[in-house]
Amino acid sequence: MMQSNINSVIYNSVLAAIVLCFSSFTNAAIENAGNLDPAVQQLMGGGGVEQQIQQNVDWKSGSYGQSGLQDISDLDDIRPFGSQLFDGGFSGLRSDGLNSDYKVTPGDQVVLRIWGAIEMERVIPVDARGNVFIPTIGPVRVQGLSHKDLDTRIRGSVRSIYPENVHVYTQVQGVQPVGVFVTGFVPRPGRYAGTPNDSLIYFLNQAGGVDDQMGSYRAIKVIRNGQIIQIVDLYAFLLNGQMARPQFRDGDTLVVGGREASVIVSGDIERSYRYELTKNEMIGRALIKLVHMKAGVSHVLLRGSRHNGPLTGYFPLQEFSTQSLRNGDEVILSADKRHDTIVVEVEGSFFGPSRYSLPRDIMLHDFLDSIAVPESITDITSISMRRTSIAIRQKASLNESLKRLEATYLGASSSTSQEASIRVQEAELISQFIAKASLEEPNGRLVVASNDHIANIRLQDGDVITIPEQSDSLLISGEVLVPQSVVFQSGKSVRYYIDGAGGFSSHADESKILIVRQNGEVRDAGNIELKAGDEILVLPEVPTKNLQLATSISQILYQIAVATKVVTGL
Repeated sequence: MMQSNINSVIYNSVLAAIVLCFSSFTNAAIENAGNLDPAVQQLMGGGGVEQQIQQNVDWKSGSYGQSGLQDISDLDDIRPFGSQLFDGGFSGLRSDGLNSDYKVTPGDQVVLRIWGAIEMERVIPVDARGNVFIPTIGPVRVQGLSHKDLDTRIRGSVRSIYPENVHVYTQVQGVQPVGVFVTGFVPRPGRYAGTPNDSLIYFLNQAGGVDDQMGSYRAIKVIRNGQIIQIVDLYAFLLNGQMARPQFRDGDTLVVGGREASVIVSGDIERSYRYELTKNEMIGRALIKLVHMKAGVSHVLLRGSRHNGPLTGYFPLQEFSTQSLRNGDEVILSADKRHDTIVVEVEGSFFGPSRYSLPRDIMLHDFLDSIAVPESITDITSISMRRTSIAIRQKASLNESLKRLEATYLGASSSTSQEASIRVQEAELISQFIAKASLEEPNGRLVVASNDHIANIRLQDGDVITIPEQSDSLLISGEVLVPQSVVFQSGKSVRYYIDGAGGFSSHADESKILIVRQNGEVRDAGNIELKAGDEILVLPEVPTKNLQLATSISQILYQIAVATKVVTGL
């Protein structure tokens, strides 16, 4: 519709080509108004949930799922969940050995103070047999005691000799340093110094943390004298703050095991990670507990390999919870639930709220019939719409034109020095123009009203419908000396209004003038009857004698003017 209107009045061949290009955007939007989202068609493959498991799929194509999902070439860059643990503040932070659960070991220093019947104050070491020797009292075994039990044991020993008027105070002042071996799947295996009460993460951090490619965060063994005394799962700390606190001895060994199974999770989540699963967790519900999903996640795309070949499945979230998983699977979470309603915005001259929640299949005429407007001041024949999908296509078309311009002229060779000099000047002009033009953002205007007829198209979520007021003014903009709005006078020519705005500027192309209607329609200024509410848009002249270059830039200037109602200067 818009295309036929424009063709009937355009006489300049270059202008016709550009306006036709943009009119195709609006026609495509109308023709495809009832189509399903292609991402849904691609994911569902035309079948129901019961047919979603497909074999022999080229799962390395990277073309699966909804647009914008993780490209398969980037999957190797996804870090394991837990790797952020060793970006924290564990390096250089050593324990003082004074927490209530600490067990006294040989080499520790015990502060002993006695007053009353006798006076004594000294620091006593714990000998190799696990005893402290107190003068006049003898050896007292303290190895393996907690701080509370240490105080009780020494107080009892002192009072067995001095039963009355004796007060006792004890404190573990210093602990014996230990060396712990860290090996397995760590970047820097070795022996690292610490205290018996330093955390397991402290020693792992000294060794560079867990190897991102092969190490396990869930199977870290603490070995003492050839025996496994504890197996630590760091996920308990990462998820619940529960930290295993083995008290280390000199010569203990930490062994980071190899990762047995992991699943890559991406899509509509807060951050993509490679999650490690234990043998008992190789099922969807266990993975869901680990993942921080965004609101609205409804479906899961599962890709992987099984004994009989590659597998691809697309499931509702609840159904995925019962799906078995395998090492190397890729899981993409998606907010893919289709809402029954859309939200449409109205601007301009009307009564009522500015936003409406509507059924997905509502047509423009049905919606407009429900909108009350002040009839005496509303121009119901100039209704237009702004649509996001059209703005995106206009922007893509503009970027493609700019790339084509850059490739055609900036890479051209010169046969003479004079031609080379001209090329340099043209290159500078083109670079400046591309820098300016690439900043313009199309408005996605869709012409739905023409010749007092409004097209009855299906509305889409996010549409903005403009119902303009009747106007008594006319805007003159672009390459004129004094851009301004003036009172519309019937029967006056385009040149009359331009002269009233001070005439053309020195950069104006007097042969390239556009008229923008209130309904968003763009027309050539030749042989056109002006209306109230119109905008006269004077385009700039291209400052080059290269006719081919001038034509290319002029076409892009038309594109920008049609898509944005803005004149980009050169």
